[in-house]
Amino acid sequence: MKTGLILGFFDGVHIGHQAVINSAIEYAEKAVLITFKNSPAEYFSGNYEYIYPRQKSISRMHNVEVIELDFSKIAAMPAEEYLEFLINEYHPVSISTGFNHTFGRNKSGDTKLLEACQEKYDYKYFCTPPHTFEGEPISSSRIKSLLKSGEIEKANAMLGSPFSLEGKVIHGAQLGRSIGFPTANIKYPEHIVKLPFGVYGGKAGCHQAVINWGVKPTVNNVSEPAAEIHILGFEGDLYGQNIEIEILKKLRDEKKFESLDDLKEQIKKDVEACSEL
Repeated sequence: MKTGLILGFFDGVHIGHQAVINSAIEYAEKAVLITFKNSPAEYFSGNYEYIYPRQKSISRMHNVEVIELDFSKIAAMPAEEYLEFLINEYHPVSISTGFNHTFGRNKSGDTKLLEACQEKYDYKYFCTPPHTFEGEPISSSRIKSLLKSGEIEKANAMLGSPFSLEGKVIHGAQLGRSIGFPTANIKYPEHIVKLPFGVYGGKAGCHQAVINWGVKPTVNNVSEPAAEIHILGFEGDLYGQNIEIEILKKLRDEKKFESLDDLKEQIKKDVEACSEL
């Protein structure tokens, strides 16, 4: 079976990444994506924030076989030696990458090398040009920057689907229930890019949801930040279950209210704003 290789880490699998993947799917009988268990940036810096947990990103890589390599084992490989390894291991009829792909020791390999080696190693090279949004190239780093500043709608446009958070529902102080707005609480996933504290409109399954991410300054009784989700129209017990929350829009900053009655009135407005999304 003729194999098309796709090279890249693809954090988040945004619409630019999807175009790279499609170039291999359209050309070869079988598309194989060569990626890594952890970002190469994490190998060098030891600290890296992801758009999604790795398995979530992989689940977005449709119609391809995904092979995760251990970056530490190939980090010191010269670029053409790494290319020869891929050729000998997978015998590709094509190789697809994004426009800014680099590989090999000291990032010495790039799109020019892959283009130049086509005849030598008998493959066709597809270099996907940058996809743009508002005149600038789409990238994982740009999406993360937008998420950090709360510009959810722009980030979602580049991802091609809503940014989401997933976690197990844990017990909270049950303040929401006491004021008529029960919530499902989850811890913010580790190593995932952090949204700014605030109130967001989103969805939990088929239900609209209001998400408060922060420290609840009005009651000031939390030891660490948490995400509280009020799911509109839902009744039931979610404790211990994993839920995924799509984030559609930032509604407002988190703020401290003078009283619980003031907080309750604001939540009513948040619910109304969310129901219009």
